[in-house]
Amino acid sequence: MRSVADGETEVMVRVLVVDDEELVRAALRAVLGSAPDIEAAACDGPEAVALARRTAPDVVLLDVNMPGEDGFSVLRELRALPEPPPVAMLTLMGSDEYLDAALRFGACGYLLKDTEPHLLIDCVHILARGGVVYVPPQSRAVMGVRVSDPLPAPVPAPAPAGLRDLLTRREQEVLALLSAGLTNTEMAEHLGVGMTTVKTHIGSLKRKLGAPSRVALAAIAHREGLMEPLSAPARRKTVSPPEAAR
Repeated sequence: MRSVADGETEVMVRVLVVDDEELVRAALRAVLGSAPDIEAAACDGPEAVALARRTAPDVVLLDVNMPGEDGFSVLRELRALPEPPPVAMLTLMGSDEYLDAALRFGACGYLLKDTEPHLLIDCVHILARGGVVYVPPQSRAVMGVRVSDPLPAPVPAPAPAGLRDLLTRREQEVLALLSAGLTNTEMAEHLGVGMTTVKTHIGSLKRKLGAPSRVALAAIAHREGLMEPLSAPARRKTVSPPEAAR
Protein backbone atom coordinates (compact mmCIF):
# COMPACT_ATOMS: atom_id res chain seq x y z
CA MET A 1 0.00 0.00 0.00
CA ARG A 2 2.98 2.31 0.28
CA SER A 3 5.58 3.55 -2.17
CA VAL A 4 8.47 5.90 -1.57
CA ALA A 5 8.62 9.22 -3.42
CA ASP A 6 11.10 12.06 -2.80
CA GLY A 7 12.24 10.43 0.41
CA GLU A 8 8.74 10.40 1.90
CA THR A 9 6.22 7.62 2.27
CA GLU A 10 3.30 8.00 -0.12
CA VAL A 11 0.19 5.95 0.61
CA MET A 12 -1.22 4.18 -2.45
CA VAL A 13 -4.67 2.61 -2.28
CA ARG A 14 -5.10 -0.60 -4.28
CA VAL A 15 -8.69 -1.07 -5.44
CA LEU A 16 -10.20 -4.17 -7.03
CA VAL A 17 -13.33 -3.53 -9.13
CA VAL A 18 -15.55 -6.61 -9.57
CA ASP A 19 -18.28 -6.38 -12.20
CA ASP A 20 -19.55 -8.69 -14.95
CA GLU A 21 -19.69 -5.87 -17.53
CA GLU A 22 -16.39 -4.97 -19.16
CA LEU A 23 -17.54 -1.43 -19.97
CA VAL A 24 -18.42 -0.77 -16.32
CA ARG A 25 -15.08 -2.15 -15.18
CA ALA A 26 -13.23 0.08 -17.62
CA ALA A 27 -15.21 3.16 -16.61
CA LEU A 28 -14.65 2.63 -12.89
CA ARG A 29 -10.95 1.96 -13.41
CA ALA A 30 -10.67 5.20 -15.39
CA VAL A 31 -12.43 7.18 -12.65
CA LEU A 32 -10.35 5.70 -9.86
CA GLY A 33 -7.14 5.93 -11.86
CA SER A 34 -7.62 9.69 -12.16
CA ALA A 35 -6.68 9.95 -8.47
CA PRO A 36 -2.89 10.08 -8.03
CA ASP A 37 -2.93 7.79 -5.00
CA ILE A 38 -5.25 5.03 -6.32
CA GLU A 39 -4.28 1.97 -8.34
CA ALA A 40 -7.25 0.07 -9.77
CA ALA A 41 -7.51 -3.46 -11.12
CA ALA A 42 -10.68 -5.16 -12.33
CA CYS A 43 -12.20 -8.59 -12.95
CA ASP A 44 -15.54 -10.40 -13.09
CA GLY A 45 -17.17 -12.35 -10.27
CA PRO A 46 -15.60 -15.79 -10.73
CA GLU A 47 -12.09 -14.31 -10.67
CA ALA A 48 -12.61 -12.02 -7.68
CA VAL A 49 -11.55 -14.21 -4.76
CA ALA A 50 -8.46 -15.63 -6.49
CA LEU A 51 -7.34 -12.16 -7.60
CA ALA A 52 -7.96 -10.75 -4.12
CA ARG A 53 -5.76 -13.51 -2.66
CA ARG A 54 -2.94 -12.66 -5.07
CA THR A 55 -3.06 -8.88 -4.90
CA ALA A 56 -4.36 -8.13 -1.36
CA PRO A 57 -6.38 -5.05 -2.38
CA ASP A 58 -7.04 -2.30 0.16
CA VAL A 59 -10.63 -1.90 -1.09
CA VAL A 60 -12.96 -4.04 -3.22
CA LEU A 61 -15.88 -2.51 -5.14
CA LEU A 62 -18.27 -5.39 -5.83
CA ASP A 63 -21.32 -5.42 -8.11
CA VAL A 64 -24.48 -6.72 -6.44
CA ASN A 65 -26.14 -8.21 -9.53
CA MET A 66 -23.94 -10.55 -11.55
CA PRO A 67 -24.95 -13.67 -13.51
CA GLY A 68 -23.91 -16.97 -12.04
CA GLU A 69 -22.24 -16.11 -8.74
CA ASP A 70 -24.07 -13.08 -7.36
CA GLY A 71 -22.30 -10.27 -5.52
CA PHE A 72 -23.33 -11.36 -2.03
CA SER A 73 -21.95 -14.87 -2.63
CA VAL A 74 -18.63 -13.29 -3.62
CA LEU A 75 -18.83 -11.03 -0.56
CA ARG A 76 -19.17 -14.04 1.74
CA GLU A 77 -16.13 -15.66 0.13
CA LEU A 78 -14.08 -12.47 0.44
CA ARG A 79 -15.06 -12.10 4.10
CA ALA A 80 -13.85 -15.67 4.71
CA LEU A 81 -10.29 -14.85 3.59
CA PRO A 82 -7.62 -14.83 6.32
CA GLU A 83 -7.24 -11.05 5.89
CA PRO A 84 -10.51 -9.90 4.25
CA PRO A 85 -10.39 -6.57 2.44
CA PRO A 86 -13.02 -3.88 3.00
CA VAL A 87 -15.81 -4.46 0.47
CA ALA A 88 -18.34 -1.93 -0.81
CA MET A 89 -21.33 -3.21 -2.77
CA LEU A 90 -22.23 -1.42 -6.01
CA THR A 91 -25.77 -1.26 -7.35
CA LEU A 92 -27.76 0.63 -9.99
CA MET A 93 -30.85 0.97 -7.81
CA GLY A 94 -30.73 0.81 -4.03
CA SER A 95 -33.19 -1.09 -1.87
CA ASP A 96 -33.67 -1.78 1.83
CA GLU A 97 -33.34 -5.50 1.08
CA TYR A 98 -29.92 -5.03 -0.50
CA LEU A 99 -28.84 -2.71 2.29
CA ASP A 100 -29.86 -5.29 4.90
CA ALA A 101 -27.91 -7.99 3.07
CA ALA A 102 -24.85 -5.76 2.76
CA LEU A 103 -24.90 -5.17 6.52
CA ARG A 104 -25.64 -8.80 7.34
CA PHE A 105 -22.78 -10.20 5.27
CA GLY A 106 -20.20 -7.70 6.47
CA ALA A 107 -19.88 -5.16 3.66
CA CYS A 108 -18.22 -1.90 4.66
CA GLY A 109 -20.05 0.14 2.03
CA TYR A 110 -23.11 0.32 -0.18
CA LEU A 111 -22.82 2.66 -3.17
CA LEU A 112 -24.80 3.56 -6.26
CA LYS A 113 -23.02 3.08 -9.58
CA ASP A 114 -23.94 6.61 -10.69
CA THR A 115 -22.19 8.19 -7.72
CA GLU A 116 -20.29 11.24 -8.95
CA PRO A 117 -16.62 10.44 -9.72
CA HIS A 118 -15.11 12.71 -7.07
CA LEU A 119 -17.47 11.29 -4.44
CA LEU A 120 -16.55 7.74 -5.43
CA ILE A 121 -12.88 8.58 -4.94
CA ASP A 122 -13.65 10.12 -1.54
CA CYS A 123 -15.55 6.97 -0.57
CA VAL A 124 -12.64 4.73 -1.55
CA HIS A 125 -10.30 6.77 0.65
CA ILE A 126 -12.71 6.45 3.59
CA LEU A 127 -12.99 2.69 3.10
CA ALA A 128 -9.21 2.32 2.87
CA ARG A 129 -8.86 4.09 6.23
CA GLY A 130 -11.18 1.56 7.84
CA GLY A 131 -14.35 3.63 7.56
CA VAL A 132 -17.82 2.82 6.32
CA VAL A 133 -19.78 4.49 3.53
CA TYR A 134 -23.44 3.68 2.95
CA VAL A 135 -25.14 5.77 0.28
CA PRO A 136 -28.64 4.41 -0.29
CA PRO A 137 -30.98 6.47 -2.49
CA GLN A 138 -32.33 9.73 -1.08
CA SER A 139 -30.18 9.62 2.04
CA ARG A 140 -26.91 11.03 3.31
CA ALA A 141 -23.79 8.94 3.60
CA VAL A 142 -22.92 7.12 6.78
CA MET A 143 -19.18 7.65 6.99
CA GLY A 144 -16.19 7.09 9.20
CA VAL A 145 -17.57 4.27 11.38
CA ARG A 146 -15.13 1.47 12.16
CA VAL A 147 -16.01 -2.07 11.07
CA SER A 148 -15.45 -5.20 13.13
CA ASP A 149 -17.36 -8.42 12.49
CA PRO A 150 -20.23 -8.89 10.01
CA LEU A 151 -23.65 -8.56 11.56
CA PRO A 152 -25.34 -11.89 12.37
CA ALA A 153 -28.77 -10.64 11.30
CA PRO A 154 -30.45 -7.61 9.67
CA VAL A 155 -30.41 -4.48 11.80
CA PRO A 156 -33.74 -3.88 13.58
CA ALA A 157 -35.60 -0.75 12.49
CA PRO A 158 -37.90 0.69 15.18
CA ALA A 159 -40.68 3.06 14.21
CA PRO A 160 -39.50 6.69 14.22
CA ALA A 161 -41.83 7.87 16.99
CA GLY A 162 -41.03 4.85 19.14
CA LEU A 163 -37.31 5.33 18.64
CA ARG A 164 -37.39 8.96 19.71
CA ASP A 165 -39.47 8.06 22.76
CA LEU A 166 -37.01 5.31 23.64
CA LEU A 167 -33.89 7.50 23.56
CA THR A 168 -32.94 10.47 25.70
CA ARG A 169 -32.10 13.74 23.96
CA ARG A 170 -28.39 13.21 24.64
CA GLU A 171 -28.54 9.65 23.26
CA GLN A 172 -30.13 11.02 20.07
CA GLU A 173 -27.28 13.55 19.81
CA VAL A 174 -24.66 10.83 20.26
CA LEU A 175 -26.37 8.59 17.69
CA ALA A 176 -26.50 11.41 15.14
CA LEU A 177 -22.85 12.39 15.72
CA LEU A 178 -21.70 8.77 15.51
CA SER A 179 -23.59 8.39 12.23
CA ALA A 180 -21.88 11.50 10.86
CA GLY A 181 -18.57 9.72 11.37
CA LEU A 182 -17.22 11.38 14.51
CA THR A 183 -14.86 9.43 16.74
CA ASN A 184 -15.47 9.07 20.48
CA THR A 185 -12.90 11.80 21.14
CA GLU A 186 -14.57 14.18 18.67
CA MET A 187 -18.00 13.49 20.15
CA ALA A 188 -16.69 14.17 23.65
CA GLU A 189 -15.19 17.49 22.53
CA HIS A 190 -18.33 18.52 20.66
CA LEU A 191 -20.68 17.67 23.52
CA GLY A 192 -18.39 18.94 26.25
CA VAL A 193 -18.37 15.65 28.15
CA GLY A 194 -15.79 13.02 29.03
CA MET A 195 -14.86 9.97 26.97
CA THR A 196 -16.37 7.67 29.59
CA THR A 197 -19.72 9.44 29.22
CA VAL A 198 -19.65 9.01 25.42
CA LYS A 199 -18.83 5.30 25.77
CA THR A 200 -21.63 4.91 28.31
CA HIS A 201 -24.14 6.48 25.89
CA ILE A 202 -22.96 4.25 23.03
CA GLY A 203 -23.33 1.18 25.22
CA SER A 204 -26.82 2.28 26.19
CA LEU A 205 -27.75 2.83 22.52
CA LYS A 206 -26.57 -0.66 21.61
CA ARG A 207 -28.65 -2.21 24.39
CA LYS A 208 -31.81 -0.19 23.69
CA LEU A 209 -31.68 -0.68 19.90
CA GLY A 210 -30.39 -4.24 19.85
CA ALA A 211 -27.43 -3.14 17.73
CA PRO A 212 -24.23 -5.22 17.95
CA SER A 213 -21.92 -2.56 16.50
CA ARG A 214 -21.41 1.09 15.56
CA VAL A 215 -22.23 0.18 11.95
CA ALA A 216 -25.61 -1.13 13.06
CA LEU A 217 -26.26 2.05 15.05
CA ALA A 218 -25.39 4.16 12.01
CA ALA A 219 -27.77 2.16 9.83
CA ILE A 220 -30.61 2.67 12.30
CA ALA A 221 -29.92 6.40 12.42
CA HIS A 222 -30.08 6.53 8.62
CA ARG A 223 -33.39 4.71 8.50
CA GLU A 224 -35.01 6.81 11.19
CA GLY A 225 -33.91 10.21 9.94
CA LEU A 226 -31.49 10.92 12.79
CA MET A 227 -28.52 11.70 10.56
CA GLU A 228 -28.37 15.42 11.33
CA PRO A 229 -27.01 16.32 14.78
CA LEU A 230 -29.03 18.87 16.76
CA SER A 231 -26.07 21.25 16.50
CA ALA A 232 -23.74 19.86 13.89
CA PRO A 233 -19.99 20.47 14.22
CA ALA A 234 -18.24 21.83 11.14
CA ARG A 235 -15.47 19.25 11.01
CA ARG A 236 -16.23 16.62 8.43
CA LYS A 237 -17.41 16.92 4.86
CA THR A 238 -20.61 15.00 4.21
CA VAL A 239 -21.53 13.30 0.97
CA SER A 240 -24.86 13.92 -0.70
CA PRO A 241 -25.74 10.89 -2.84
CA PRO A 242 -27.03 11.13 -6.40
CA GLU A 243 -30.78 10.92 -6.79
CA ALA A 244 -32.05 7.53 -7.88
CA ALA A 245 -35.47 6.06 -8.33
CA ARG A 246 -36.37 3.10 -6.17
